[in-house]
Amino acid sequence: MNWESWGRYPRLSQTAKALYWQSEAPHLLAEGTYLPVGLGRSYGDVCLSDSGTVMTTKFMNRVIAFDHRSGHIRAEAGIALSDLLKVTLPHGWFLPVTPGTKYVTLGGAVANDVHGKNHHTAGTFGRHVTELVLERSDGRRIVASATNDEPWFRATIGGLGLTGLIVEVSLRLKRVQGPFVSQELIRFRSLDDFSKLTESSDRDWEYTVAWVDAARRSRGLGRGIFIRGNHASKQGKPDIPGPRINIPVQGPEWLLNPWSIRCFNNLYYHRPLKSGLQHFDPFFYPLDVLGHWNRLYGRRGFVQYQCAIDDLDLVGRILAYCAKHKRYSFLSVLKKFGNQPAAGTLSFPMPGYTLTLDLPADPNTLRVLDQLDQWVLDAGGRIYPAKDARMSRDTFKRCFPQWRDMQPFMDPRISSAFWQRVSGEKP
Repeated sequence: MNWESWGRYPRLSQTAKALYWQSEAPHLLAEGTYLPVGLGRSYGDVCLSDSGTVMTTKFMNRVIAFDHRSGHIRAEAGIALSDLLKVTLPHGWFLPVTPGTKYVTLGGAVANDVHGKNHHTAGTFGRHVTELVLERSDGRRIVASATNDEPWFRATIGGLGLTGLIVEVSLRLKRVQGPFVSQELIRFRSLDDFSKLTESSDRDWEYTVAWVDAARRSRGLGRGIFIRGNHASKQGKPDIPGPRINIPVQGPEWLLNPWSIRCFNNLYYHRPLKSGLQHFDPFFYPLDVLGHWNRLYGRRGFVQYQCAIDDLDLVGRILAYCAKHKRYSFLSVLKKFGNQPAAGTLSFPMPGYTLTLDLPADPNTLRVLDQLDQWVLDAGGRIYPAKDARMSRDTFKRCFPQWRDMQPFMDPRISSAFWQRVSGEKP
């Protein structure tokens, strides 16, 4: 079984071994150095093994217990969020936090401590996990929670899969009235307008985020579309998602070029905006309708750059610098984080703003991102490990000075290409 990250960069030769049952774990864990992975939706090399062997948990995907009244669920770590929702939503329960795709595993959501449009109200995914079960390569089985083996619990949430094989996760769900969301879309002209919309929305709207036109140089810099929503009961006639479209082959490298991206962004910004009742799928997972959309960047792949900074002016500076060097992104997201304490030792979110850019993986992009790293570091910000494919060792250690706190909890048989790159340590 071949394996690659979602960004398709870097390319490393990988062999994947499948785990079907928890009872198989002790035998497989003792065979050599490996990396546990889920569905491979991480963009960079955090889901690639430096030894060349990954252990995929996607077939270990059963629900163990679900209390329909309290909304507590216990499931194996390999279950996809999409399948979890099929079980919980008919009973009026939704994910407490969800990333921008439902095709990630429960274990992957924990290991990367994912966040979503409701970070300002709910924090990260890890804040809603009540218990974890870890299998270690030495045969130990660790049951950890906020009240039992709490250091293991914090190290594993956002721990990038390096503390052991997560086999079970217990989660506290969110009560909802149905599968629909009441949404509003608002066009804004500048980052100042975005800031005002955020301040006026975060109290009354559970979900807020913005698409930003990252292909403007000066005029229109920072313009975009603000999206806000709340769970709703079914009233009226909602939009129901259409059939999934699949990208069958990788696109030519000229497909996403500066001209085409600027053209797309301009059309997208000026499109008619439709507010109202929306099915949860296109609201939370707009790209999931496009299967294998990562193929659009061609064989070169792409880099998703996500930073957290407490300076909206720096967001504008980053956008202007990328535009100056014709590093245009058509999937650009801006959100204001909340002030909730971090759930894990290496959790990414911090008070301030997070900006996400999708850029082609080429030497020019890498040079531009090196400069962005320096600005982010100077501002006391961070780069998201789950998305990263290229930050330097020094950058990582300055973003996460607490990285050494992970050392006592690292499984000696687990390693990733990301960890070897940013820490310089191998098992």
